[in-house]
Amino acid sequence: MAALGFVAKMAIWSIVALLALDYYTDVTALIAGLGIGGIAIALAIQNILSDLFASVSIIVDKPFVIGDFIIVGELMGTVEKIGLKTTHVRSLTGEQIIFSNSDLLSSRVRNYKRMYERRIAFSVGVTYQTPIESVAEIPGLLEEIVSSQANARFDRSHFKTLGDFALHFETVYYVLVPDYAVYMDVQQAINLSIMQAFAERNIEFAYPTQTLFVQSDTSE
Repeated sequence: MAALGFVAKMAIWSIVALLALDYYTDVTALIAGLGIGGIAIALAIQNILSDLFASVSIIVDKPFVIGDFIIVGELMGTVEKIGLKTTHVRSLTGEQIIFSNSDLLSSRVRNYKRMYERRIAFSVGVTYQTPIESVAEIPGLLEEIVSSQANARFDRSHFKTLGDFALHFETVYYVLVPDYAVYMDVQQAINLSIMQAFAERNIEFAYPTQTLFVQSDTSE
């Protein structure tokens, strides 16, 4: 009841104020002017309010926090600051990228800091001159090499395709920590082990080549 009484009093005083102003000015023009001004102000602060609400959403939902490595479209880097209007990200090449919070929140953000493990797929190609026995041995050999790494979990290895100039093998494994440097260390160790194992078995890596067959005409 008290709230209704307050609203009624405000309505009465508003009517009285408008009637009083009617003696001194054109109330209709004043109201129209206030309406146009309100629309202009609303349009001016629309983007600001959008970024403000987006920053609140980022703080509450926490899709990323300071220190996370994120990718937005083709841009990537480490989050340095989350402000009321913008978020600052330091790219891998050193420059600072500034995102509007509303644009950032409406984009698909990939947060690599929250990745628990990293899936890796790599291919190896050997020549067509490789003996069939060696071809059959390669998937098991790759499994043994990957499984010997401390921070890797083997998934699969297969003789995938007969390429234009190579027999292609695809291997998939998981790096058990998200750190990119650890992944590179593991992959480097795998590559060196593959080179050593292939050299010991006289298995040759394939590279783009063309074989030209020339047939002489012996009819004459």
